[in-house]
This record gives sequence, structure tokens and C-alpha cells, in this order.
Amino acid sequence: MTDPDHHQALPVASKLKFGIVLTSFILVVEVAGGLLSNSLALLADAGHIFTDIIALSLSWYGVKQAERPANHGMTFGYHRVGVIVAMVNAISIFVVAVVIFYEASQRFGQPPEVKGLLMLSVAMVGLGVNLFVAFWLRKEQRVNLNVRSAFWHAMGDALASIGVIIGGIIILLTGWFMVDPIISVFVGLIIILAAWRIFKEGLRVLLEAAPLEIDVKKLIDTIGHVPGVRGVHDIHVWSISPHLYSMSCHVLINDLPTSEAAAIRQKIEDVLKQQYGIEHTTLQMECGQCSSNDIFRRLSLDKQKGDEKTSPKN
Repeated sequence: MTDPDHHQALPVASKLKFGIVLTSFILVVEVAGGLLSNSLALLADAGHIFTDIIALSLSWYGVKQAERPANHGMTFGYHRVGVIVAMVNAISIFVVAVVIFYEASQRFGQPPEVKGLLMLSVAMVGLGVNLFVAFWLRKEQRVNLNVRSAFWHAMGDALASIGVIIGGIIILLTGWFMVDPIISVFVGLIIILAAWRIFKEGLRVLLEAAPLEIDVKKLIDTIGHVPGVRGVHDIHVWSISPHLYSMSCHVLINDLPTSEAAAIRQKIEDVLKQQYGIEHTTLQMECGQCSSNDIFRRLSLDKQKGDEKTSPKN
């Protein structure tokens, strides 16, 4: 990492750390408030805030790991440690959601009395803090995909807090305590969706699946249009960690001097970085077609044959 990148990462890491502190404070407040007010909705919202702390922590971890150099034992660095932690935490979030649903089912039969004013007050504090965290990260989330996930987690929790506030108002005005388990189920569903997204993204990274944001067929076509490229095959695209992509492929070119081949390779790397966000590429330049059963080699060859058929004859 260059010095400018290092200086740019420091304020982002500091903001994320401050967001973690604030969100942890709200977690403690909502757990205490939920127990004192007997509000399952508040406790459910606390569970959702727990997912926000995970998102903020993983974003902070990702920023810090980007500063940590690779070594002989970990040539790709330590990025996937965060992925494993995220998947373990996602499983724990599923458990939290199951507990919420179980408690809600018990309350549907005979909803207990809930202190609506305390429930409303705590939820409003939670809403204010989550909106502040989102505002705090608004600039960085525009350019940093890692921070963007934490930003939208905070926005999602603000939505859940609004639901709890609505429930508190209804209890104060009508005394209808049934709204508390209803709101808690709503928040529980939000928790499950958040946990499933975390788990699924982590699983795709560990399985080295192609990132959802990248259309591999379109990527092959993009490389094929770089001047000097005759064909592309044996292509592999995967994620080292969420939003940190890597790619390797064989590029068929004419029999050229090394300097000209290097220029073509540089053009390909620039295009991949600008259009697809792929930072780490391994390109094997070759002037003779190697044998391969790779599916994307066949796709590339089929495209070349199609282009030859449609091109006008001299």
C-alpha cells in the first residue's frame, strides 16, 4: 500500500471505530431498556443492532487488513479471516432470530404489559444514533464498498427503530400490547435477511465463486476488444474477500516482442481495474493456442468463429 492510500485509510478506520463504540452503547441501552420495559420489540431491535456491530467491525477489520502486508506463509494476506468470522457471526444471528420468534409466539397468546413510554424513548435514542452513524459514513460509502455495507446496515437498523417507535406510540395511545410481539417478528425477519446476506456472501468467497457483480462472459468480451488480443481462455475470477477480486487467464496474441506484449498486458489490467474493480490479475500471454477444456475457452472460440462468419469478405 502506498503512503497516500495509508493516509486515506486512517480516517476511515477511525470513523468506523467511532461508529462501533456508538452502536455498542445503543446495544447496551436497548437491552437494558427492553428488559426494564418488558418490550420484546426492543430486545429484537437490539439483536439487529448486534448485526450492525458485526458489519461495522468487519468493515473496520477489512480496512486494517488492507494495510497489513502479505508474507511467505499468507501470500494473499489475512482477508479471509474476516470472512470466516462473518459466517460464524451470521450463524449466531440466526440463533438470535429463532429466540425472538419463540418469545414472540409465547406472547401472542397472552401479551404482557409493556411500558410504552420507556420503549418509545429508548427506540428514539437508537434511531438518532443510527442516523448519526449513517451520516458519519456518508462520504466514505460513496467510494468504499466495504464501508457501504456498514452504512446500509445502519440505515436498516434506523428503519427497525422506526418500527419500534410506531409500536411504542400505539401502546401509549391504545394500550394494545399485541403490537409488541408483532413488531418483534418484523425486526426478526430483518435480522434473518441481514444474516443470510452475510453468510451467503462469505460462502461464495470460500467457494471461490465468481463475484455476482461481474459478468464473466461480458468480461471475456471486454478483454477480446483490447487491441492486439486474438482470444481469451482458461479464465478464472474469484474473490479473495468481499469486494477484493482476483482473476487469471490466458491471452492469445500475435508473436510480438516482449515490450509490445507487456503493453497489451498493461492495457488489459487497466481495463479490468477501471471497469470491473479487479485489482489482482495474473495474465499468461501466449502466441500459440494451448489445449484446454475450459468452458470459457469454448465460449471465446465460438465468439471468434461467429465474428468471422459475420465479417464482410474482401
